[in-house]
Amino acid sequence: MVEKQNTFAEHNLAWERNDEAWEISQKRLRRRYTCELAASLAGWKFGGKATFRPPLIIGGYNILYKVQVEGMASDVYFPIEKTLQEGATARYVEQHTQIPVPKVFNYGEKSDLGPFMILQHVENSGLMVNRIKMPNPDPDVTSVLDPNISETVLSNFYGKAARCLLQISRLLFDRIGSLSENDSNTFSVTGRPLSKNMNDMLQLANIPRAVLPPENKTYSTIDEWYVALAEMHMAQLIFQHNDLVTTENDCRNKYVARQLFRRLAKDHRLSSFGFADDSWSSQLSQAPSNLGSFRLWADNFRPGNILVDDSDDIVAVIDWELTYAGPTQFMLDCLWWLLLEVPESWKPDMDDWTKIYDIRLQTWLLAMEKSEKDTGPETLPFVWSTHMRESWGTGRFWLNYAAKNSWAFDTVFWKYLDERTRFNLLGEKERAAMEPFVEWKMEDKKERILVDWDPE
Repeated sequence: MVEKQNTFAEHNLAWERNDEAWEISQKRLRRRYTCELAASLAGWKFGGKATFRPPLIIGGYNILYKVQVEGMASDVYFPIEKTLQEGATARYVEQHTQIPVPKVFNYGEKSDLGPFMILQHVENSGLMVNRIKMPNPDPDVTSVLDPNISETVLSNFYGKAARCLLQISRLLFDRIGSLSENDSNTFSVTGRPLSKNMNDMLQLANIPRAVLPPENKTYSTIDEWYVALAEMHMAQLIFQHNDLVTTENDCRNKYVARQLFRRLAKDHRLSSFGFADDSWSSQLSQAPSNLGSFRLWADNFRPGNILVDDSDDIVAVIDWELTYAGPTQFMLDCLWWLLLEVPESWKPDMDDWTKIYDIRLQTWLLAMEKSEKDTGPETLPFVWSTHMRESWGTGRFWLNYAAKNSWAFDTVFWKYLDERTRFNLLGEKERAAMEPFVEWKMEDKKERILVDWDPE
Protein backbone atom coordinates (compact mmCIF):
# COMPACT_ATOMS: atom_id res chain seq x y z
CA MET A 1 0.00 0.00 0.00
CA VAL A 2 1.52 3.29 -1.04
CA GLU A 3 1.34 5.91 1.67
CA LYS A 4 -0.44 9.08 0.57
CA GLN A 5 1.47 12.25 1.12
CA ASN A 6 0.93 15.56 -0.64
CA THR A 7 3.73 18.09 -0.90
CA PHE A 8 4.26 21.32 -2.74
CA ALA A 9 7.65 22.60 -3.87
CA GLU A 10 8.90 25.71 -2.15
CA HIS A 11 10.89 28.41 -3.92
CA ASN A 12 13.60 26.21 -5.45
CA LEU A 13 16.88 27.02 -7.07
CA ALA A 14 15.34 27.27 -10.52
CA TRP A 15 12.80 29.80 -9.27
CA GLU A 16 15.55 31.82 -7.58
CA ARG A 17 17.70 31.81 -10.72
CA ASN A 18 14.70 32.83 -12.80
CA ASP A 19 13.97 35.74 -10.42
CA GLU A 20 17.55 36.95 -10.78
CA ALA A 21 17.40 36.72 -14.57
CA TRP A 22 14.03 38.52 -14.63
CA GLU A 23 15.41 41.35 -12.48
CA ILE A 24 18.35 41.77 -14.85
CA SER A 25 16.01 41.76 -17.86
CA GLN A 26 13.70 44.30 -16.26
CA LYS A 27 16.60 46.67 -15.61
CA ARG A 28 17.62 46.44 -19.27
CA LEU A 29 14.09 46.79 -20.59
CA ARG A 30 13.34 49.79 -18.34
CA ARG A 31 16.27 51.80 -19.66
CA ARG A 32 15.44 54.96 -21.54
CA TYR A 33 17.40 53.67 -24.53
CA THR A 34 15.22 50.54 -24.71
CA CYS A 35 12.03 52.59 -24.46
CA GLU A 36 13.26 54.78 -27.31
CA LEU A 37 13.96 51.65 -29.36
CA ALA A 38 10.32 50.63 -28.88
CA ALA A 39 9.21 54.06 -30.07
CA SER A 40 11.55 53.95 -33.09
CA LEU A 41 10.13 50.59 -34.12
CA ALA A 42 6.59 52.01 -34.03
CA GLY A 43 7.77 55.06 -35.96
CA TRP A 44 9.36 52.85 -38.62
CA LYS A 45 6.17 50.82 -38.97
CA PHE A 46 3.83 53.83 -39.27
CA GLY A 47 6.15 56.28 -41.03
CA GLY A 48 5.89 59.06 -38.46
CA LYS A 49 7.57 60.49 -35.40
CA ALA A 50 6.94 58.22 -32.39
CA THR A 51 7.37 59.07 -28.70
CA PHE A 52 7.41 56.75 -25.70
CA ARG A 53 4.72 57.63 -23.15
CA PRO A 54 5.23 56.40 -19.56
CA PRO A 55 4.39 54.38 -17.58
CA LEU A 56 6.04 51.13 -18.56
CA ILE A 57 3.62 48.26 -17.85
CA ILE A 58 5.20 45.00 -16.66
CA GLY A 59 2.96 41.94 -16.83
CA GLY A 60 3.42 38.25 -16.17
CA TYR A 61 4.66 37.44 -19.69
CA ASN A 62 4.91 40.78 -21.50
CA ILE A 63 6.36 44.24 -21.04
CA LEU A 64 4.20 46.93 -22.61
CA TYR A 65 5.61 50.17 -24.04
CA LYS A 66 2.98 52.85 -24.67
CA VAL A 67 3.94 54.82 -27.78
CA GLN A 68 2.31 57.87 -29.38
CA VAL A 69 2.78 58.14 -33.15
CA GLU A 70 2.47 61.64 -34.61
CA GLY A 71 -0.64 61.95 -36.75
CA MET A 72 -2.35 58.92 -35.22
CA ALA A 73 -5.23 59.25 -32.80
CA SER A 74 -4.46 55.97 -31.00
CA ASP A 75 -1.56 54.99 -28.79
CA VAL A 76 0.36 51.78 -29.44
CA TYR A 77 1.42 48.98 -27.15
CA PHE A 78 4.63 47.02 -27.67
CA PRO A 79 4.80 43.57 -26.03
CA ILE A 80 7.84 41.39 -26.70
CA GLU A 81 7.14 37.81 -25.54
CA LYS A 82 5.26 34.84 -26.94
CA THR A 83 4.62 37.03 -29.92
CA LEU A 84 4.05 34.93 -33.00
CA GLN A 85 1.29 32.68 -31.66
CA GLU A 86 -0.32 35.51 -29.71
CA GLY A 87 -0.30 37.82 -32.72
CA ALA A 88 -1.86 35.21 -34.98
CA THR A 89 -4.44 34.19 -32.36
CA ALA A 90 -5.45 37.75 -31.54
CA ARG A 91 -5.97 38.52 -35.23
CA TYR A 92 -7.92 35.30 -35.76
CA VAL A 93 -10.26 35.96 -32.82
CA GLU A 94 -10.75 39.57 -33.91
CA GLN A 95 -11.69 38.48 -37.44
CA HIS A 96 -13.90 35.51 -36.55
CA THR A 97 -15.80 36.74 -33.47
CA GLN A 98 -17.34 39.90 -32.08
CA ILE A 99 -15.11 39.77 -29.01
CA PRO A 100 -13.40 43.16 -28.58
CA VAL A 101 -9.73 42.43 -29.24
CA PRO A 102 -7.20 45.26 -29.65
CA LYS A 103 -6.21 45.59 -33.31
CA VAL A 104 -2.83 44.02 -34.08
CA PHE A 105 -1.06 46.51 -36.35
CA ASN A 106 2.04 44.41 -36.79
CA TYR A 107 4.02 41.64 -35.15
CA GLY A 108 7.14 39.69 -35.95
CA GLU A 109 10.26 38.04 -34.63
CA LYS A 110 12.96 40.50 -35.65
CA SER A 111 13.58 44.01 -34.40
CA ASP A 112 16.21 45.80 -32.31
CA LEU A 113 14.20 44.70 -29.26
CA GLY A 114 13.59 41.11 -30.38
CA PRO A 115 10.10 39.67 -31.05
CA PHE A 116 7.53 42.46 -31.17
CA MET A 117 3.83 43.18 -31.47
CA ILE A 118 2.21 46.56 -31.96
CA LEU A 119 -1.37 46.83 -30.68
CA GLN A 120 -3.95 49.57 -30.81
CA HIS A 121 -4.48 51.20 -27.43
CA VAL A 122 -8.01 50.80 -26.09
CA GLU A 123 -9.37 53.36 -23.64
CA ASN A 124 -10.52 51.61 -20.48
CA SER A 125 -11.16 52.01 -16.78
CA GLY A 126 -9.22 49.00 -15.62
CA LEU A 127 -9.38 45.24 -15.39
CA MET A 128 -12.49 43.26 -14.57
CA VAL A 129 -10.59 41.50 -11.79
CA ASN A 130 -10.29 44.79 -9.89
CA ARG A 131 -14.09 45.08 -9.80
CA ILE A 132 -14.67 41.68 -8.21
CA LYS A 133 -11.61 40.95 -6.05
CA MET A 134 -11.29 41.37 -2.31
CA PRO A 135 -9.84 44.84 -1.58
CA ASN A 136 -6.17 44.67 -0.61
CA PRO A 137 -3.66 47.54 -0.64
CA ASP A 138 -0.75 45.16 -1.29
CA PRO A 139 -0.39 44.69 -5.10
CA ASP A 140 1.81 41.62 -4.60
CA VAL A 141 -0.95 39.65 -2.85
CA THR A 142 -2.76 37.23 -5.18
CA SER A 143 -6.30 38.32 -5.96
CA VAL A 144 -9.23 36.35 -4.53
CA LEU A 145 -12.93 36.87 -5.13
CA ASP A 146 -14.52 39.36 -2.74
CA PRO A 147 -16.64 37.23 -0.38
CA ASN A 148 -18.96 40.22 0.15
CA ILE A 149 -19.64 40.93 -3.52
CA SER A 150 -23.34 41.10 -4.30
CA GLU A 151 -24.91 38.29 -6.29
CA THR A 152 -26.23 40.79 -8.84
CA VAL A 153 -22.84 42.39 -9.49
CA LEU A 154 -21.05 39.05 -9.74
CA SER A 155 -23.70 37.61 -12.05
CA ASN A 156 -23.36 40.66 -14.29
CA PHE A 157 -19.59 40.22 -14.68
CA TYR A 158 -19.86 36.45 -15.09
CA GLY A 159 -22.47 36.93 -17.81
CA LYS A 160 -20.27 39.26 -19.82
CA ALA A 161 -17.36 36.82 -19.66
CA ALA A 162 -19.72 33.97 -20.60
CA ARG A 163 -20.83 35.74 -23.77
CA CYS A 164 -17.20 35.97 -24.89
CA LEU A 165 -16.66 32.28 -24.25
CA LEU A 166 -19.77 31.35 -26.21
CA GLN A 167 -18.27 33.04 -29.24
CA ILE A 168 -14.95 31.25 -28.73
CA SER A 169 -16.81 27.91 -28.60
CA ARG A 170 -17.79 28.29 -32.27
CA LEU A 171 -14.18 28.34 -33.49
CA LEU A 172 -13.28 24.92 -34.94
CA PHE A 173 -9.89 23.54 -36.04
CA ASP A 174 -8.61 20.38 -37.69
CA ARG A 175 -5.71 19.70 -35.31
CA ILE A 176 -4.51 20.40 -31.77
CA GLY A 177 -1.81 23.06 -31.70
CA SER A 178 -1.01 26.78 -31.84
CA LEU A 179 -2.09 29.12 -34.61
CA SER A 180 0.18 30.79 -37.14
CA GLU A 181 -0.44 33.31 -39.92
CA ASN A 182 1.30 33.18 -43.31
CA ASP A 183 2.15 36.01 -45.70
CA SER A 184 -1.29 35.66 -47.33
CA ASN A 185 -2.94 36.33 -43.95
CA THR A 186 -4.22 32.76 -43.81
CA PHE A 187 -4.38 31.06 -40.42
CA SER A 188 -3.56 27.43 -39.68
CA VAL A 189 -2.50 25.17 -36.80
CA THR A 190 1.23 24.60 -37.26
CA GLY A 191 2.87 24.76 -33.83
CA ARG A 192 2.86 22.79 -30.61
CA PRO A 193 0.10 23.65 -28.10
CA LEU A 194 2.15 26.07 -26.02
CA SER A 195 0.65 26.12 -22.52
CA LYS A 196 1.28 27.88 -19.23
CA ASN A 197 2.29 24.56 -17.72
CA MET A 198 5.02 24.07 -20.35
CA ASN A 199 6.27 27.57 -19.66
CA ASP A 200 6.33 26.90 -15.90
CA MET A 201 8.23 23.64 -16.40
CA LEU A 202 11.11 25.55 -17.96
CA GLN A 203 10.83 28.64 -15.79
CA LEU A 204 10.32 27.11 -12.35
CA ALA A 205 11.65 23.55 -12.55
CA ASN A 206 14.54 23.78 -15.04
CA ILE A 207 13.05 20.98 -17.16
CA PRO A 208 15.14 20.51 -20.34
CA ARG A 209 13.47 21.86 -23.47
CA ALA A 210 14.29 18.66 -25.34
CA VAL A 211 11.70 16.62 -23.39
CA LEU A 212 8.84 18.95 -24.34
CA PRO A 213 6.95 18.48 -27.61
CA PRO A 214 8.94 19.82 -30.61
CA GLU A 215 8.00 23.33 -31.74
CA ASN A 216 6.29 22.15 -34.93
CA LYS A 217 4.46 19.23 -33.28
CA THR A 218 0.66 19.16 -33.66
CA TYR A 219 -1.82 16.42 -32.72
CA SER A 220 -4.53 14.81 -34.80
CA THR A 221 -6.41 13.10 -31.95
CA ILE A 222 -7.42 14.06 -28.43
CA ASP A 223 -5.85 10.91 -26.98
CA GLU A 224 -2.45 11.87 -28.44
CA TRP A 225 -2.55 15.16 -26.54
CA TYR A 226 -3.60 13.49 -23.28
CA VAL A 227 -0.63 11.13 -23.64
CA ALA A 228 1.67 14.10 -24.25
CA LEU A 229 0.34 15.83 -21.13
CA ALA A 230 0.89 12.66 -19.10
CA GLU A 231 4.44 12.37 -20.47
CA MET A 232 5.17 15.93 -19.35
CA HIS A 233 4.04 15.08 -15.80
CA MET A 234 6.48 12.17 -15.86
CA ALA A 235 9.21 14.44 -17.23
CA GLN A 236 8.73 16.82 -14.30
CA LEU A 237 9.23 13.96 -11.83
CA ILE A 238 12.36 12.76 -13.63
CA PHE A 239 14.08 16.06 -14.38
CA GLN A 240 13.10 18.48 -11.59
CA HIS A 241 16.18 18.11 -9.45
CA ASN A 242 15.15 20.00 -6.31
CA ASP A 243 12.11 20.14 -4.00
CA LEU A 244 9.73 17.80 -5.83
CA VAL A 245 10.08 14.69 -3.64
CA THR A 246 10.67 14.60 0.11
CA THR A 247 10.75 10.94 1.16
CA GLU A 248 10.89 7.53 -0.48
CA ASN A 249 7.15 7.05 -0.01
CA ASP A 250 6.47 10.49 -1.44
CA CYS A 251 8.54 9.55 -4.49
CA ARG A 252 6.63 6.26 -4.86
CA ASN A 253 3.32 8.13 -4.65
CA LYS A 254 4.32 10.50 -7.41
CA TYR A 255 5.71 7.68 -9.57
CA VAL A 256 2.55 5.55 -9.18
CA ALA A 257 0.20 8.45 -9.88
CA ARG A 258 2.01 9.43 -13.07
CA GLN A 259 2.33 5.89 -14.37
CA LEU A 260 -1.38 5.22 -13.79
CA PHE A 261 -2.35 8.50 -15.43
CA ARG A 262 -0.16 7.76 -18.45
CA ARG A 263 -1.65 4.25 -18.72
CA LEU A 264 -5.17 5.72 -18.70
CA ALA A 265 -4.19 8.16 -21.43
CA LYS A 266 -2.70 5.43 -23.62
CA ASP A 267 -5.80 3.28 -23.11
CA HIS A 268 -8.01 6.16 -24.40
CA ARG A 269 -9.77 6.44 -21.04
CA LEU A 270 -9.06 10.09 -20.21
CA SER A 271 -10.85 11.48 -23.26
CA SER A 272 -14.03 9.53 -22.42
CA PHE A 273 -13.97 10.15 -18.65
CA GLY A 274 -17.40 11.04 -17.28
CA PHE A 275 -19.29 10.46 -20.54
CA ALA A 276 -21.77 7.74 -21.44
CA ASP A 277 -19.20 5.63 -23.31
CA ASP A 278 -16.91 5.67 -20.27
CA SER A 279 -16.68 2.21 -18.70
CA TRP A 280 -14.72 3.11 -15.58
CA SER A 281 -16.06 6.22 -13.81
CA SER A 282 -19.16 6.06 -11.65
CA GLN A 283 -21.12 9.13 -12.80
CA LEU A 284 -21.85 9.53 -16.48
CA SER A 285 -23.28 12.23 -18.73
CA GLN A 286 -24.24 12.29 -22.38
CA ALA A 287 -21.34 13.35 -24.58
CA PRO A 288 -21.98 15.94 -27.30
CA SER A 289 -21.92 14.63 -30.85
CA ASN A 290 -18.91 16.80 -31.71
CA LEU A 291 -16.72 15.65 -28.79
CA GLY A 292 -13.85 14.65 -31.09
CA SER A 293 -13.46 18.16 -32.50
CA PHE A 294 -10.86 20.78 -31.59
CA ARG A 295 -11.71 24.25 -30.32
CA LEU A 296 -9.80 27.28 -29.15
CA TRP A 297 -8.64 26.75 -25.57
CA ALA A 298 -7.76 30.13 -24.06
CA ASP A 299 -5.52 29.11 -21.16
CA ASN A 300 -5.11 32.76 -20.18
CA PHE A 301 -8.74 33.94 -20.52
CA ARG A 302 -9.75 35.29 -17.09
CA PRO A 303 -10.87 38.54 -15.41
CA GLY A 304 -7.23 39.63 -15.08
CA ASN A 305 -7.05 39.94 -18.88
CA ILE A 306 -10.40 41.63 -19.50
CA LEU A 307 -10.57 45.43 -19.70
CA VAL A 308 -13.82 47.23 -18.83
CA ASP A 309 -15.12 50.79 -19.07
CA ASP A 310 -16.85 53.01 -16.51
CA SER A 311 -20.10 51.13 -17.11
CA ASP A 312 -18.38 47.80 -16.47
CA ASP A 313 -18.82 46.75 -20.10
CA ILE A 314 -16.00 44.80 -21.73
CA VAL A 315 -13.93 46.97 -24.06
CA ALA A 316 -11.04 44.57 -24.73
CA VAL A 317 -9.87 41.03 -24.06
CA ILE A 318 -6.06 41.00 -24.04
CA ASP A 319 -3.13 38.59 -23.65
CA TRP A 320 -3.93 35.77 -26.06
CA GLU A 321 -0.63 34.03 -25.44
CA LEU A 322 -0.86 30.39 -24.32
CA THR A 323 -4.02 29.94 -26.39
CA TYR A 324 -4.25 26.96 -28.71
CA ALA A 325 -6.66 24.68 -30.53
CA GLY A 326 -7.35 22.02 -27.92
CA PRO A 327 -9.77 19.22 -27.01
CA THR A 328 -13.45 20.10 -26.86
CA GLN A 329 -13.36 18.35 -23.46
CA PHE A 330 -11.44 21.32 -22.04
CA MET A 331 -14.15 23.71 -23.22
CA LEU A 332 -16.90 21.66 -21.56
CA ASP A 333 -15.40 22.02 -18.09
CA CYS A 334 -16.37 24.66 -15.57
CA LEU A 335 -13.73 27.36 -15.13
CA TRP A 336 -11.09 27.37 -12.40
CA TRP A 337 -10.94 31.18 -12.17
CA LEU A 338 -14.40 31.79 -10.71
CA LEU A 339 -12.71 32.41 -7.34
CA LEU A 340 -9.70 34.09 -9.06
CA GLU A 341 -7.21 31.91 -7.12
CA VAL A 342 -6.20 28.38 -8.13
CA PRO A 343 -7.40 25.53 -5.87
CA GLU A 344 -3.92 24.27 -4.92
CA SER A 345 -2.93 27.72 -3.55
CA TRP A 346 -6.19 28.53 -1.76
CA LYS A 347 -6.05 29.32 1.95
CA PRO A 348 -6.71 27.46 4.15
CA ASP A 349 -6.92 24.43 1.83
CA MET A 350 -8.40 22.84 -1.29
CA ASP A 351 -11.44 21.54 0.61
CA ASP A 352 -12.40 25.11 1.47
CA TRP A 353 -11.86 26.16 -2.16
CA THR A 354 -14.16 23.36 -3.32
CA LYS A 355 -16.89 24.32 -0.86
CA ILE A 356 -16.88 28.01 -1.85
CA TYR A 357 -16.43 27.21 -5.54
CA ASP A 358 -19.55 25.05 -5.51
CA ILE A 359 -21.56 28.08 -4.37
CA ARG A 360 -20.09 30.48 -6.93
CA LEU A 361 -20.44 27.89 -9.68
CA GLN A 362 -24.23 28.10 -9.33
CA THR A 363 -24.02 31.84 -10.00
CA TRP A 364 -21.85 31.20 -13.04
CA LEU A 365 -24.18 28.52 -14.43
CA LEU A 366 -27.22 30.79 -14.10
CA ALA A 367 -25.31 33.56 -15.90
CA MET A 368 -24.22 31.11 -18.61
CA GLU A 369 -27.78 29.81 -19.07
CA LYS A 370 -29.05 33.36 -19.55
CA SER A 371 -26.25 34.11 -22.02
CA GLU A 372 -27.06 30.93 -23.96
CA LYS A 373 -30.73 31.90 -24.11
CA ASP A 374 -29.91 35.44 -25.25
CA THR A 375 -27.45 34.16 -27.87
CA GLY A 376 -29.81 31.51 -29.21
CA PRO A 377 -29.15 27.87 -28.23
CA GLU A 378 -29.69 26.74 -31.82
CA THR A 379 -26.61 28.75 -32.90
CA LEU A 380 -24.30 27.09 -30.38
CA PRO A 381 -22.36 23.82 -30.83
CA PHE A 382 -23.57 22.49 -27.45
CA VAL A 383 -25.41 23.57 -24.30
CA TRP A 384 -22.36 24.64 -22.40
CA SER A 385 -24.06 25.22 -19.03
CA THR A 386 -25.30 21.61 -18.94
CA HIS A 387 -21.87 20.14 -19.64
CA MET A 388 -20.19 22.46 -17.14
CA ARG A 389 -22.60 21.35 -14.43
CA GLU A 390 -21.93 17.70 -15.29
CA SER A 391 -18.18 18.33 -15.40
CA TRP A 392 -18.28 19.34 -11.74
CA GLY A 393 -20.58 16.48 -10.75
CA THR A 394 -18.69 13.70 -12.50
CA GLY A 395 -15.22 14.90 -11.52
CA ARG A 396 -14.23 15.59 -15.12
CA PHE A 397 -13.22 19.11 -14.03
CA TRP A 398 -10.58 17.65 -11.70
CA LEU A 399 -9.29 15.17 -14.26
CA ASN A 400 -8.65 17.85 -16.87
CA TYR A 401 -7.30 20.26 -14.26
CA ALA A 402 -4.76 17.62 -13.21
CA ALA A 403 -3.92 16.90 -16.86
CA LYS A 404 -3.09 20.55 -17.53
CA ASN A 405 -1.29 21.48 -14.28
CA SER A 406 1.82 19.59 -13.15
CA TRP A 407 2.12 21.46 -9.85
CA ALA A 408 -1.44 20.54 -8.86
CA PHE A 409 -1.30 17.01 -10.26
CA ASP A 410 -0.40 15.03 -7.14
CA THR A 411 -2.87 16.68 -4.79
CA VAL A 412 -5.71 16.41 -7.29
CA PHE A 413 -4.86 12.82 -8.23
CA TRP A 414 -4.83 11.42 -4.71
CA LYS A 415 -7.77 13.52 -3.55
CA TYR A 416 -10.19 13.21 -6.47
CA LEU A 417 -8.99 10.56 -8.94
CA ASP A 418 -7.29 7.82 -6.93
CA GLU A 419 -10.43 5.81 -6.14
CA ARG A 420 -11.38 5.79 -9.83
CA THR A 421 -8.02 4.39 -10.94
CA ARG A 422 -7.16 1.84 -8.25
CA PHE A 423 -8.33 -1.07 -10.39
CA ASN A 424 -5.78 -0.16 -13.06
CA LEU A 425 -2.68 -1.47 -11.28
CA LEU A 426 0.84 -0.86 -12.52
CA GLY A 427 2.14 -3.25 -15.14
CA GLU A 428 5.06 -5.57 -14.46
CA LYS A 429 7.64 -3.31 -16.14
CA GLU A 430 6.36 -0.25 -14.28
CA ARG A 431 6.54 -2.05 -10.93
CA ALA A 432 10.03 -3.35 -11.66
CA ALA A 433 11.27 0.14 -12.51
CA MET A 434 9.83 1.83 -9.41
CA GLU A 435 12.36 0.94 -6.69
CA PRO A 436 15.47 1.65 -8.83
CA PHE A 437 13.88 4.97 -9.79
CA VAL A 438 13.13 5.86 -6.14
CA GLU A 439 16.69 4.95 -5.14
CA TRP A 440 18.13 7.15 -7.90
CA LYS A 441 15.81 10.04 -7.13
CA MET A 442 16.59 10.04 -3.41
CA GLU A 443 20.32 9.93 -4.11
CA ASP A 444 19.93 12.67 -6.72
CA LYS A 445 18.17 15.06 -4.33
CA LYS A 446 20.99 15.07 -1.78
CA GLU A 447 22.85 17.77 -3.69
CA ARG A 448 20.94 21.01 -4.31
CA ILE A 449 22.17 22.11 -7.71
CA LEU A 450 20.67 23.23 -11.00
CA VAL A 451 21.31 20.61 -13.66
CA ASP A 452 21.69 22.02 -17.18
CA TRP A 453 20.69 19.06 -19.35
CA ASP A 454 21.96 18.87 -22.91
CA PRO A 455 19.43 17.67 -25.54
CA GLU A 456 21.06 14.26 -25.98
